[in-house]
Amino acid sequence: MSETFTVTVEPLGTELNCRADQTVLDACLRNGVWLPHACTHGTCGTCKAEVLDGEVDFGDASPYALLESDRDDGFALMCVAKPKEDIVIEGDIELEEGIEIYPVRDFSGTVTVLDEPAPNVKRLVIELTEPMPFNPGQYVQLNLPGGDNRPYSIASTPSDPSRIELHIKRSEGGAATDGWIFKDLAAGDAVTLSGPYGQFFFHPTKDKPLILLGSGTGLAPLKSILQHVAELDDEGEWEHDVVLFHGVATGADLYEHDWLTEFADERDWFSYRPAVSREEFDGRQGRVPQLLAEDFPRAGGNSAYICGNPAMVEDTMKALMQARLFPRDIYREDFFDSADRAEGGHVVRSPLIKR
Repeated sequence: MSETFTVTVEPLGTELNCRADQTVLDACLRNGVWLPHACTHGTCGTCKAEVLDGEVDFGDASPYALLESDRDDGFALMCVAKPKEDIVIEGDIELEEGIEIYPVRDFSGTVTVLDEPAPNVKRLVIELTEPMPFNPGQYVQLNLPGGDNRPYSIASTPSDPSRIELHIKRSEGGAATDGWIFKDLAAGDAVTLSGPYGQFFFHPTKDKPLILLGSGTGLAPLKSILQHVAELDDEGEWEHDVVLFHGVATGADLYEHDWLTEFADERDWFSYRPAVSREEFDGRQGRVPQLLAEDFPRAGGNSAYICGNPAMVEDTMKALMQARLFPRDIYREDFFDSADRAEGGHVVRSPLIKR
């Protein structure tokens, strides 16, 4: 049995137990203390916090996300740091009115759908043995054989919390995607996961039109948000326009195209704008930031949600701010794959940008 230590989270003054083999972030999330986090694998630096008292094992923190000077100043990445004794940390806690925080829990379920809607993309639907409440846009950690796990955004709606849909892109050499999920996993298999994670989710208090911008499987959390907004509309609780840009390299990569086209035909408040960057396409050609700049020379008065590879997210961020959309109205989620982590992939972001 692993030794247990006390973690005190300031400025809340909250005390909670954390095992020596457990990350500080995991202990906090399972106790309903919502520390900032994104990648959960020591890559992005979102969860960096100061250890005010006590000592931690820094874990597998990227040297780009946690500099040596950060360590010297007492900072650690909470998603990989583990306590060596009782500790006190300074948490960057943000509580927003109207947002319900769901503690992270463990879940089990059965794979009911496993298909390939585009080359190198799997759509995985899991029927859970018990419902998992979540906010649209959040993600789960899917457990791999052997004890490791990988984060995948939820594409389904919170109104059906026992059904979790994931969109998973193959990452060359990845233990999960290039191995288990694409080669061995099958419908009918039992799986386990934990969740919900992430601060990239729909904010209902921002009563504004939406611009949703995704690349590749960054469409997944945007689909969850879109379906949730449609449910609000059905209940008479939504009255704004929604525009969705989906960027891919080739037309074959443009999965969910038929569904989104039909969805746009049925909802006069929704506009679907695919962006194909590397081949001729029966539609507009270019990257998401380019099409965004053409369509929104002024983006003020909207809320924007961006999800996908870090380069696309960063370029889209710049395009939005050039269009006069303030950082407080922009939410971003960077998708890091195994290659990014191996190379120490990281992003530099404004502290105002929500993850």
